[in-house]
Amino acid sequence: MSSDSQADGLGRLLRLLGYGRDQTVNYLIVLLIALVVCFGLALQGSFLSVGTLQSIAFQLPEMGILALAMTITLLCGGINLAVIATANLTSLAMAFVMTRLIPSEASILTEIGGILLALLAGFVVAGVVGLLNGWLVAYVGVSPILATLGTMTLVKGINIGLTHGNVISGFPDPILFLGNGTVLGVPAAVLVFALCAIPLSILLNRTPFGVAVYMIGSNERATRYSGIDTKRVLLKVYVLSSLLCGVAALIMMARFNSANASYGESYLLVTILAAVLGGVDPFGGAGRILGLVLALVILQVISSGFNLLGFSTHLTLAIWGLILILVMMVGYLRLRSSGRAG
Repeated sequence: MSSDSQADGLGRLLRLLGYGRDQTVNYLIVLLIALVVCFGLALQGSFLSVGTLQSIAFQLPEMGILALAMTITLLCGGINLAVIATANLTSLAMAFVMTRLIPSEASILTEIGGILLALLAGFVVAGVVGLLNGWLVAYVGVSPILATLGTMTLVKGINIGLTHGNVISGFPDPILFLGNGTVLGVPAAVLVFALCAIPLSILLNRTPFGVAVYMIGSNERATRYSGIDTKRVLLKVYVLSSLLCGVAALIMMARFNSANASYGESYLLVTILAAVLGGVDPFGGAGRILGLVLALVILQVISSGFNLLGFSTHLTLAIWGLILILVMMVGYLRLRSSGRAG
């Protein structure tokens, strides 16, 4: 394949993902380059080592898939505060089935059968939570933040009640490979993340469903009057969000070789931060998956750079929180300058 053909193919892929439609992507690329240069100079070139890049690659997917789950609800003007609780419940369901149905000396067929049943059980659980969220938001009319806050509390209580805070561990090798294995040097979890991010971007940018999601985020009432069944679309959005939490749960349990009721609780802030930093309007109607991916990479670069510099993880969280505040302030100032702020 010629270099011109490769460049043309890459250009088509970037346009399909939404590149060129949002100036935020260009700003994020500049910011990413600046951060890499700064950390590279501060760490005397060791920042771009293979170990650092692999660390970023292994840590990004689980948080990234959860951010995808959050983003799709933000795009339609909602939010899903139950992403972490849903992921933990899903991982516990899968872990319970696997540890009960797959003995230590199981045959290959038994192992495969147990894994498939575990995956089915996990995604059924995730789907049920998504249906509950979607029903409350779309059909009952509960505010998304209140509906998902209630669901989060309910699911977290179930998680703790079922496990009493204990850990379920001991999974088969194919599951562990998803969290810790590589394919041609690329972490398997990154490939799973790509298999979630690319189809979701295409779904949002190239299908009537995606158009409806953005329209609802911009003006739900006008969208309803235009003939779109907004309730059905919202229900699908929250089910899809929960199913993505199920994929994240699979990566989390594979990385840690265990499932617990409280894993990943610090990720809730980061999923919102990554979405907003990536250009997703917190009030809905605007944002691209490509921007979200760049924002995730930036946050991981900041985290890895601070870690190599010996900074506390608490300081990293504080910096992330400060970034969220600054991004929201910039967004508000833009609205005010355009005369759209209240």
